[in-house]
Amino acid sequence: MPLVPVVPENNSHVLAEFDCLDPLLSALRLDSGRLKCTCLAVSRKWLALGTSAGGLHLIQREGWKQRLILTHKEGSIIQVACCPHDEDFIAVATSQGLVAVWELQLERRGRPERVSMSWEHRGQTVTALCWDTNMLRVFAGDTAGKVTSLRAGSSKLGKGSAFVMFPVQTVTTVDSKVVQLGFQDGRLLVSSLSRCYLCDTEKEKFWRIGNKERDGEYGACFFPQNRGLLVGQPPLLFCARPGSRIWEANFNGEVLSTHQFKQLLACPPLPLITFRNEPCYNQTQKSPQSIAFPKLLYLGDQNLLTWTDSAIYIFTPQNGQVLLWTEVKDLVDIAVYRNELFSLHGNGHLSHLSLLSADRCIERLLRRESWPLAASVCCMFPHVVTTSRARKSIPIDRLEHLRSQLNPTTDHDLIGQLDEVITKLEPLDSASSSRRSSISSHESFNVLDCGIYRVISRRGSQSDEETSSLITQSMSEEERLKDFSFVQEEDQVDHDQQSSERMEVEQSEQGLQFHLPLSFRPKPPRIALQAVKESVSSFVKKTTEKINSELWQRPEIRETGKAEISANIVQSSEEMENGVYDEMPNTEAEMQELRSSTEHTISQSQDPLVLLDPVSLGEALLEWLPVLERILGPSELWSAAAGDLNTGGPGEERLESDYLHLSSEQLDVSACTSGEAADNTQEKEEEPPEFEEKMHQCDFPQKDEGSNVSHPEPVRVVSPKPVPPDLLTNLTQLATLYTELNCFRQHVDEKALGCTTFLRRYFFLLDQERIRRMCLLCYQQHPDVQSSFIEAMLELTKSSKVVEVIQRGDLLRSLRSLRELQPCSAPLLLAHLHRLYEKHGEAAVRLFSQFYPMITPADVMTIARQNHFLAYLDNLVQSQTEEIRLLFLQALLEPESLRQDWLELALTHDAPQHCDTLTPDGQPRWHSHCFRWGYGRLLSLLVRLPADLSSKQKMADSCRSHGYWMGYIYLCRELQRRTEAFSTICQLDDISLLEEPDGVEPQTLDEWKLLIQLSQQCSSVGDSKQVADVNGSSQSNGSEDFGGKVSPENLTLMLARTAGPDRALDILEECGLQLNLSPHSKFVCELLRVTEKRQRAMIQTMLERCDRFLWSQQA
Repeated sequence: MPLVPVVPENNSHVLAEFDCLDPLLSALRLDSGRLKCTCLAVSRKWLALGTSAGGLHLIQREGWKQRLILTHKEGSIIQVACCPHDEDFIAVATSQGLVAVWELQLERRGRPERVSMSWEHRGQTVTALCWDTNMLRVFAGDTAGKVTSLRAGSSKLGKGSAFVMFPVQTVTTVDSKVVQLGFQDGRLLVSSLSRCYLCDTEKEKFWRIGNKERDGEYGACFFPQNRGLLVGQPPLLFCARPGSRIWEANFNGEVLSTHQFKQLLACPPLPLITFRNEPCYNQTQKSPQSIAFPKLLYLGDQNLLTWTDSAIYIFTPQNGQVLLWTEVKDLVDIAVYRNELFSLHGNGHLSHLSLLSADRCIERLLRRESWPLAASVCCMFPHVVTTSRARKSIPIDRLEHLRSQLNPTTDHDLIGQLDEVITKLEPLDSASSSRRSSISSHESFNVLDCGIYRVISRRGSQSDEETSSLITQSMSEEERLKDFSFVQEEDQVDHDQQSSERMEVEQSEQGLQFHLPLSFRPKPPRIALQAVKESVSSFVKKTTEKINSELWQRPEIRETGKAEISANIVQSSEEMENGVYDEMPNTEAEMQELRSSTEHTISQSQDPLVLLDPVSLGEALLEWLPVLERILGPSELWSAAAGDLNTGGPGEERLESDYLHLSSEQLDVSACTSGEAADNTQEKEEEPPEFEEKMHQCDFPQKDEGSNVSHPEPVRVVSPKPVPPDLLTNLTQLATLYTELNCFRQHVDEKALGCTTFLRRYFFLLDQERIRRMCLLCYQQHPDVQSSFIEAMLELTKSSKVVEVIQRGDLLRSLRSLRELQPCSAPLLLAHLHRLYEKHGEAAVRLFSQFYPMITPADVMTIARQNHFLAYLDNLVQSQTEEIRLLFLQALLEPESLRQDWLELALTHDAPQHCDTLTPDGQPRWHSHCFRWGYGRLLSLLVRLPADLSSKQKMADSCRSHGYWMGYIYLCRELQRRTEAFSTICQLDDISLLEEPDGVEPQTLDEWKLLIQLSQQCSSVGDSKQVADVNGSSQSNGSEDFGGKVSPENLTLMLARTAGPDRALDILEECGLQLNLSPHSKFVCELLRVTEKRQRAMIQTMLERCDRFLWSQQA
């Protein structure tokens, strides 16, 4: 990770996104192309979302639970406002000009009802809504400049209140469109395209603010003064002006000053702190910005908020400074409550942002265990973190714990920067020191997170003082530890039985001085040594038992080497207990040998003649492979070889040392994979003999050939020996290249390790992302490579905090944890999704679409079953807007052969039975196209994808063989197989299929003749076979009317509308059909004749008038 740039010291606040509202929108179906969120409002209790379908969703902010949905038939919701002093009322405006007030009646558990309505803005677009701060009255402004007030009748006021109240009044009409409304202390602020107006609604007086006009959308708002000496003062007014300027006016509308922000906005933007990506701060100065502020909002603690479609700006107008500005894409609207922002984007997406100081942001990130993101903010704002005031929210022990949670491999530079910040930390401020000095010497204290000093008396003997002091310090640290819960900030999680038992044990041991369960508390040296001694003794005991059980099974060792092995084990255990951990004397020499061999192989691979020749490249890698095997290979391999060569002392000593150096991770992996031995055995029995021979050549030597099948080689995810970082980089390059080369080669050398064996043996050296892409390409040919890769990633990520959340079984919380996962890469995320899929099945895989494009459909195909993959693919495609779904699906087809595979899957899952759509002779059944296909939307997109002729023919054959007639008719039209399409339509007997866009419409008279003849044949066959006996009546298929039948009479009427009734009857005679039209059909033909005559007469009259006009102009 590159170094994190430091922001200037005048920056102290950030905008941070801690919550993701995507699952909420998905649950409300507001993430589809058909239904979108159009407006929003927020209050202390509610988040109100208006939709394009006229629905108003009320979501309770506590727990993000949907409580109500209010529907409107007067158009889509374009404005919404929550009453600030009574949250039981909410106002909405629709696209047809209706303004309505709803009373929710939640206290009395009644049904919500409209208590007031206004059609004063019919035919106009309502652009602003604003509530009175004292009474139940809402103001509305529209594009014509009209401002009205609507009083809300309420059951709380009694039944007689409606008789003495005029619900709708026109307040004023300004010169242009109303941009923004505001209300404070009986005065209404109106901002139009040209001016700002102040209205006293009680005395009906109006003032213009300022003398200069403007042209454009500029906002205005009240600015309450409720801090310090300004409490009780009337609020100020701020009005936006061109050129990044803002007027400051008093409560009477008199302009006091003009704030210039154009030059101040030349500073670089602060990054948005979000889990979606890493914060990136560009220190390059920008040019001065001349911006039109479309709206102004009072935010949090004496701040002023405004925005454009690409950025959010927050000012502190009392000192005329820019608090911060942050780039945010595609902004449409923002609603605020205190220091929280809810932003609506152009694609319907919602964001929940918070304005807070950098130290509070770090504290919340630590509570969520977002370690890399918290460290990045620490390094970005060192001037805030190092101050003494920040110790209340970010104690030193928290920062040390944060450092211990970072990955030394990927976060090396970040750890170095964090160390510099920790060295500059200041203690608590002098005020705190004076307060501490005022506490008597016989009392101790600890500072709570809220700033309260808790004093604990510790009178008594010296030992009692030490014990109570230790307990006090421990309890304070225990309280701080509570903030490190993963999901404890907003959502309370019930602890399981195991965690409760652990807490009881910890509470019972609080009085013990050396058994405090603090993960980041430094232990005294004596206690640390005692713990090391106990750990080493336990490890030596277990290792001795394992070696005895392994070696005593061999009779030659049992008889000849018992005394020597026992002596060696006792000797090694004594050395370990005494703290003697001397490495082997030739470790440095081995690493040097490995380094020279690796550098030599890399230099060879950089030669174009070697790099472009797979044979030469493979030979170079084979020369490097024995050195790697000898130095970093499995200890069992070389210990077994040593045991065969020397059954005496040296070989057995090497055997024991290899067993003692065997990593605990390998033992865990072998234990985990032993349960999968039977499955691997069955897979190997199904493989061809050639593949078995290659795998036999690739595996390392074993004493028992049968054990090679039942006990696969464990995956090694940790290096058995420390490797320098520069050497590790070169080894990763060569090891990944070797794996890819062996995976895609047809013939494997006898001396080479197979791809699967090498991957399991040296996974700690491989580039995870490149191996993931390799597995996707060779998944069909080598499924064992993919399974080994997944097994390795599961082993690598088993210690992650996300695994604990997934095991609890809460799907939504698990998804939230994955979205906040830092650092996040495709292989790591794929391993967690594999766990989530095993836990929840189809319910989980349907939600994997939110991780696209990091996780592709090819990844999901490797971990999910076919029917579950279809559900994922359908959700992923439907999550896009309707206009781009076809292009999006086409982009997913890599390679294009997946089109046919996905089509076959969709045709065979959640589909009607063949007997319902096909007759015994393979013909369409009557009205069988009306059956529901589970993945019909996906099928309709797949058949419409661009493809070559042969691919379309295959798709048409598949659709016909499975009875998907809508797709078959469309493909017949694309392939110009119109005769087959007409025959299918006649057999389906639905005349609506002859109309565009889903059907095939006859274009020539010959096609009409053919269609009439086919319909005559199908009608005679249908009467004889009684098709209704098979499929039942129309009611049994789920619909009362399938449309008109494809009969000669109906076709004649269609042709009469196209070519005229006389021409239609002539074609019937040419076809040799003697058709007796019904009275209704005869009446329709007569009407068509009359209509045709009138049209001809009208055309003749128009031509004569045109002719006379032209002659008159010529004369």
